[in-house]
Amino acid sequence: MLNIAIMDTYFTRPEITDERIADIRNLIASDPTLNRSQLSRLLCEQWNWRSPVGQLKDIRCRSLLRDLDQKGQIKLPVALRRPRIAGRRSVIAHLQHDMMPIECLLSELTPLRIEIVQSGQTLAAFKSFIDQHHYLGMDRTIGECMRYLVSSKSGTPLACLLFGSASWSCAARDRHIGWDKTQRVKNLPLLTNNSRLLIFPWVRVLNLASYTLARVLKRLSADWIDKYGHEILAVETYVDTSRFHGTCYQAASWQLLGQTTGRGRDGGHHNAILPVKDVYLYPLDKSYRSRLIGEMRP
Repeated sequence: MLNIAIMDTYFTRPEITDERIADIRNLIASDPTLNRSQLSRLLCEQWNWRSPVGQLKDIRCRSLLRDLDQKGQIKLPVALRRPRIAGRRSVIAHLQHDMMPIECLLSELTPLRIEIVQSGQTLAAFKSFIDQHHYLGMDRTIGECMRYLVSSKSGTPLACLLFGSASWSCAARDRHIGWDKTQRVKNLPLLTNNSRLLIFPWVRVLNLASYTLARVLKRLSADWIDKYGHEILAVETYVDTSRFHGTCYQAASWQLLGQTTGRGRDGGHHNAILPVKDVYLYPLDKSYRSRLIGEMRP
């Protein structure tokens, strides 16, 4: 478990002082051939801005540089690639999958194989599964995330799960935790959102969804520590009640906290424009609420 000092360094940007603005300007002026990615990596090395596992925080640094450029405080070199247009999804290759119906007892499939999806052919298959067979499709992930491909004991793929950034604000969740805005901004990375849970439509096995959830949640925080250097205290998810009843989450002992307002995961709309969803939460630590409001255990 990370101590408070390390967590503060990891989750927050460095304080941007006049001296640091000068550092950035001098770095840009020192070599006009540097592109934005190279600048961000060099700046992270200069400031020793790293994750708890030693990785340069160059993506966060690049976001910081763009903000300063937009405010006119620095002048970045022209981007090598066009920025992504908001709302436009990247094209995902749809692969052919074996869709032979699977109808059997859960015991015939266990013990399940749970694989963390990182890159290569497995990542391509993961994206293809979700984009073709989940009603929300496969959107890009921003920030920290964890992907799992779940297969039977014989290696037959059965399910995909995606965990990503928690919603910036959610009234039902925030009331339940009891944190204020400052505490939420500081500790939100200790939550994750189960944004996709897909049992393949040709797989019809009683209790498979809740069993899969339970097995993945049992290892989720440890996997997060291995990948990102910090733990996860609780997991949230949002169930579209016009499509689903949330039965598998209920069977896996998730807490129903209330409903969304229909303004989106980041609260950017004043009027309800999205389907109202049930808000569920699953604690991974008994003291999650007190720790999320800053009463950290030693």
